[in-house]
Amino acid sequence: MATATAPAAEAMDVEAPSRPPTASATKSRSPHDLLAETRASIEKVAARMLAIKRDGAPKSELRELVTQMSLLLITLRQLNREILMEEDKVKGETEAAKAPVDSTTLQLHNLLYEKNHYVKAIRACQDFQTKYPGIDLVPEEEFHRAAPADIREKTLAADAAHDLMLKRLNFELVQRKEMCKLHEKLEQQRSSLLETIADQKKFLSSLPSHLKSLKKASLPVQQQLGMQHTKKLKQHHAAELLPAPLYIAYTQLLGQKEAFGENIEVEIAGSTKDAQIFTKQQAKRENGMCLLCLQYAITIFLDLPDVACLVCNLIAGSLSNGDNNKMDDDGIDEEEDAQRRRSRSKKNAVKEANNPTVIYQLHPLRIILHVYDAENSGTKRCKLITLRFEFLAKLNVVCVGIEDSEGLDNNILCNLFPDDTGLELPHQMAKVSAGEAPNFSDKDSRPYKWAQHLAGIDFLPEVPPSVGDDSNRALSSADLSSGLALYRRQHRTQTILQRIRSRKIAQMALT
Repeated sequence: MATATAPAAEAMDVEAPSRPPTASATKSRSPHDLLAETRASIEKVAARMLAIKRDGAPKSELRELVTQMSLLLITLRQLNREILMEEDKVKGETEAAKAPVDSTTLQLHNLLYEKNHYVKAIRACQDFQTKYPGIDLVPEEEFHRAAPADIREKTLAADAAHDLMLKRLNFELVQRKEMCKLHEKLEQQRSSLLETIADQKKFLSSLPSHLKSLKKASLPVQQQLGMQHTKKLKQHHAAELLPAPLYIAYTQLLGQKEAFGENIEVEIAGSTKDAQIFTKQQAKRENGMCLLCLQYAITIFLDLPDVACLVCNLIAGSLSNGDNNKMDDDGIDEEEDAQRRRSRSKKNAVKEANNPTVIYQLHPLRIILHVYDAENSGTKRCKLITLRFEFLAKLNVVCVGIEDSEGLDNNILCNLFPDDTGLELPHQMAKVSAGEAPNFSDKDSRPYKWAQHLAGIDFLPEVPPSVGDDSNRALSSADLSSGLALYRRQHRTQTILQRIRSRKIAQMALT
């Protein structure tokens, strides 16, 4: 009895959702929702029927389930019919709405076709080649202002625009004809100017040879008239190769002669080719300091070989992000090389210091000064003495000697000023470089102090003027002032020449 009651209760639960929907429920819900509910009810009824057959329940319940299944199938067909009818309705509405869209699309395609046709026509009009292509006519304002009256007043066409166009074309033709005539005229002028330039270039190319021959031909005339223009030019070119002290002495002597009419002659002797070679060597020594020399200098002054190597590598541009490890590996080798080069340079410096030929090396050029008697008024001047100014490049000292000296002439320059025998080097740098007391013979040129002042070389005394013994302090103020004035006069070329003349004239009077 209990088993029969349970299936009945379960059947009552299945029947609840299987009832056909009412009209209000149908209106509130869509057919697709009802179809889904009906399908769910059919699945439940079918599952119940299978459970009854499997459990062997009474067939009375199975009949009720079959009845419910039939009703649900009928409802399912009804809902399917409604869905199909609704689909047909939507299709009809879609077809009705598609017609105006198609007509609108057709109108759009027609408009695009017309647009493309118009664009092609416009492009064809723009690409149309007129009868006068590429003619840049003058503006209308300029045409009315500059065109002649016979062109502006003549009527060429009935259409005003076409008539104006033809007039502007005629004016353009007139202008181009005039420009062609002007072009031909300018071409003729250009060809004549080119011929003139070619003739002038030919003349200029042959001018140096003519000037050279003219210079040679004018040498006798210059010698006869005393106008040594060619010789003066050669001397000026040679003066450019003189070292600075000799150049200053040369300008001082030459300026004294030209400004005050001093009876002297100044010339430059020596080989200009050797002077050019000497100048190039000096320039290489001054400007050709390599990185190794810079490393040596930094090592000496800073006593830091590692820093010196680092600075040299930075200057050479050999340091990069990839070379840092290599620099660490090669640091010891570079330091050893630097020490070897320093020892080698010290040995070379010692050899040069011990070699007198290197220390007392003379510059290839020298100044020759001919001193004449100032009181000789005759046509033939009386030459008193000839001096030779030379320059020691290593010691930076100017030496003076007498050309073709005879006997007592060697003593003329000695003590020309107080305490100036010329047997000692004038400044401390030269003494340190020489290393020992110089040995100047009677025929050699000597480094007199007045020659250094004449050449613009200034130097400090070895002992300050305030330091001295009691005998020096006992000198009178008059002696000190006269000695100081005398020392200051050593810069004056006139004083030097006067003293040389007076000594030579006195010597000649004695002999």
